Amino acid sequence: MVLLAIALICGLVAVMVLFFEAGYRIGLRRWARVPQTRRTLSGTLAGSVFALMGLLIAFTIYGAGTRYDNRRNLTGQESNAIGTAYLRLDLLPPETQPELRENFRKYLRSRLAVYHAIPDIEAVNAALERSSALQQVIWRKVVAALKGVGPAEKSLVLTSLNEMIDITTVRTVAEMTHTPTPVFAMLILTVFASSSLAGYTMSASETRDWVSVIAFACVLGTALYTIIDYEYPRIGLVRIDPVDEVLVQTLKQMK
Repeated sequence: MVLLAIALICGLVAVMVLFFEAGYRIGLRRWARVPQTRRTLSGTLAGSVFALMGLLIAFTIYGAGTRYDNRRNLTGQESNAIGTAYLRLDLLPPETQPELRENFRKYLRSRLAVYHAIPDIEAVNAALERSSALQQVIWRKVVAALKGVGPAEKSLVLTSLNEMIDITTVRTVAEMTHTPTPVFAMLILTVFASSSLAGYTMSASETRDWVSVIAFACVLGTALYTIIDYEYPRIGLVRIDPVDEVLVQTLKQMK
């Protein structure tokens, strides 16, 4: 995974250097027809592009960070919901509890399988189907077991069970929510345009400052990778998997 991240960053850096070189060569052709004393650059236009790039980077990394924190919080909420619903099985008739407790353990394992399967879409869908099927089984058995208990017990058990089921939809939507593709495309476009403008600007003096160029490309390449990694925290170096440990601990407490 580390090697893949390094390869991706190096690829982004290489592309930006190519755009810089293209801008530099275009500038050389442009300035060849202009005397040295009459070479002027429009700082306003270049500054506008760089400002837009900075704004887009800030916007996308903030959005990715917000979604990352939301996914972590939802993991804790699901763990609490499942744990509460499991504890309230004590309110059901004793003879109905063992089978339901085993179904809860199977259900929690299926929920963990959903997130461990990412990014395999087929495996994720299969795990989601198992979770949905177990939800229906648990719901039917709980409703059947509640026929012999009072209204207070019914309210407590069904409320917690509803919360356990509803949080799965919220988590699925959270996993599917990312920065819109057009925003990513615009960000990449402005980064490459900025690289070209940097090369074009440097061509006015007919010298390449490779230290500045490489530093510029490395910083922007790392920033782009970080945004992508932050946006998909179950694929790259930035991981949300350790948070799943709260679900694992909940499973261990189900005796």
